[in-house]
Amino acid sequence: MPYSAICRRSVARRLAATCAVVFALAMPALLGGCAAKYSSVATAPAPLQAAPAVAPPQAIEPAAPSAATGDQVHVALLLPLSGPNAGIGRAMLDAAQIALFDIADEHFVLLPRDTEGTPEGAGRAATAAIADHAELILGPLLAGEVEAVKPLARQAGISMVAFSTADQLAGDGTFLLSFPPRPSVNRVVAFARERGAMRFAALAPATPYGQLVVESLRAAANSVGASVVQTETYEPGATDYRPVVRRLASFDERRAALARTRAQLSAAGDEASRQALQRLAGSETAGDLGFDAVLLPDGDGQLKAVASLLPYFDIDPGKVRFLGTGLWDEPGLGTEPALVGGWFAAPPPAPRAEFERRFRELYNQAPPRLATLGYDATALAAILARKPRSIAFTPESLADPSGFSGVDGIFRFRPDGLVERGLAVLEIDRTGSRIVSPAPESFEAPAT
Repeated sequence: MPYSAICRRSVARRLAATCAVVFALAMPALLGGCAAKYSSVATAPAPLQAAPAVAPPQAIEPAAPSAATGDQVHVALLLPLSGPNAGIGRAMLDAAQIALFDIADEHFVLLPRDTEGTPEGAGRAATAAIADHAELILGPLLAGEVEAVKPLARQAGISMVAFSTADQLAGDGTFLLSFPPRPSVNRVVAFARERGAMRFAALAPATPYGQLVVESLRAAANSVGASVVQTETYEPGATDYRPVVRRLASFDERRAALARTRAQLSAAGDEASRQALQRLAGSETAGDLGFDAVLLPDGDGQLKAVASLLPYFDIDPGKVRFLGTGLWDEPGLGTEPALVGGWFAAPPPAPRAEFERRFRELYNQAPPRLATLGYDATALAAILARKPRSIAFTPESLADPSGFSGVDGIFRFRPDGLVERGLAVLEIDRTGSRIVSPAPESFEAPAT
């Protein structure tokens, strides 16, 4: 029996045991509710075209007849099902099984292969999948694995939808369905600029990710007429962040400026000077910081440790907006008071919350953040498999400018293989986060 059929039977049994909804009839695809479908997204009209408002995404019905005219369509899914990343790999495979049940028809066959979390294992997995007549490769997960598989896929003449964030691996038939930092930085910087921020700073880890984020910040600020006035970095394994935060805050210079101001006011001795001295009684520093917003591209423990020091060194979150990347897209950040009110860009949370609910009911555990990629990639492949076989998985089909809508909102691939996402801007509060700028429902037409 094809693996897809086994998966659908397994998921169907668990759904029957845990869900009141009859998914075999409703076939939801987690797009903002149980009745929505994984779908293609209408392209926005060109800027000068007199046209009505963009139509909402149009649903693609599940279980439509396969374009393969009765033949099986084989799609490989390369994941680390053993090794140190096996937990993530298995969760992504579990998510793919849900997508099989929701979207795939009886002709669609998923070929899971274990990469073992190594380039060598990924090469073996890809070779086996190609020998099994895979027409599209989903995965692998890690940059080294993608680098090993890419020439094999190119030699076989098949496209690959990988999950790495390593931009340099995109292109030449390889598309990256991931959460790269650049789109989230672009979105949150543009929103902050709309709200009045003109001068940006960054406090980033000294890692390739941190470097990419700082480069993205410079480009994003420049594109909206703003500027990056200061950047500071810290070692990722640091335990004491006080020196770097002190530098970011220009704390010593501003404290010295306060001392000079107090001395001048004391020497003046008039009533106005005495009142000014009273107003400075609780101050630690004087003078402008020089920036309106600071980007903190880190997650969880390190982020909280860094953020807690900013008010200590007189970077007031009431005056300076704290910004984040997709690494902020996790619960519990509001337990650090300094982060409350901070903004970050991420996929719209409601569809993912519904996906996570279903995943927990099926598998009795919460999915890791990357599990949604397993769902969206498999659903995308199942939809494209309905096209005529000669064009189903071509680069042109994958880079449809209208894009697609999945658990993580709308997305589309650029011709260079990089992903564009429709992101919301969220604000941290004490209990979680709330949307302050909703995600778009369609893409604008690509620039020509």
